Amino acid sequence: MQDSVLITDHGAWVEVMLNRPERLNAFNDDMHAALRAAVDGAATKRALLLTGAGRGFCAGQDLGDRDPAKMDGPPDLGATLTQNYNPLVRALRALPLPVICAVNGVAAGAGANLALACDIVLAAEDARFIQSFSKVGLIPDAGGSWQLTRRLGEARAKALAMTATPITGAQAADWGLIWQALPGDALMDAARALTARLAEGPTNGLAAAKVAIQAAGSQDLDTHLALEAELQRACGQHPNYAEGVAAFLAKRAPRFTP
Repeated sequence: MQDSVLITDHGAWVEVMLNRPERLNAFNDDMHAALRAAVDGAATKRALLLTGAGRGFCAGQDLGDRDPAKMDGPPDLGATLTQNYNPLVRALRALPLPVICAVNGVAAGAGANLALACDIVLAAEDARFIQSFSKVGLIPDAGGSWQLTRRLGEARAKALAMTATPITGAQAADWGLIWQALPGDALMDAARALTARLAEGPTNGLAAAKVAIQAAGSQDLDTHLALEAELQRACGQHPNYAEGVAAFLAKRAPRFTP
């Protein structure tokens, strides 16, 4: 039996690959557990790269595992979210380090929204993001309705949710849904180079920037200014600030620590 998640340790950073390519890396219970363990394990690293094996990133939930025709009654999809997807999304957003996602092919349903839970998303230009939920009578979940509305606005969020219209990686970048779209044959080299570069950065400062930006949508300006001051105070007292200033003044590359 193949591992549903592959982990490659690069020292300061780790690459995690969803590995059910015959099912377009759709989630079953085993992959949920394996990915959550990999994400938790990455907390000791300085950056995480998430991608998928084969021709797709992730097709979301494996519906064969949630088929009402094979069950005694309707499935409790709320429990599936509460037990699996929601803790995963929270864990990715809480990791005190950059999380990069490389979308190498189709990202559908919860698979698309797993990508959007990451900090920086790169995609192949011809990758496809599909909010496929309406095709089976569901709503965008795993944070999808939250992410789409904040990144794209209500009009585009509703249209994507209700029509399940696919958008390419190039269009997703043009709309501001993701960071960057690249030719497919350049995607993984670029994603790995970016992850390695961030892993050499001031991890404490990058983590603090992540906290501040994620909090911005739910705070008024005064509250947020106070948070910025608190975070900046801690960053200024960290050795990385002294190292960064010394490197800048000496015109050399900094040597940051976690």
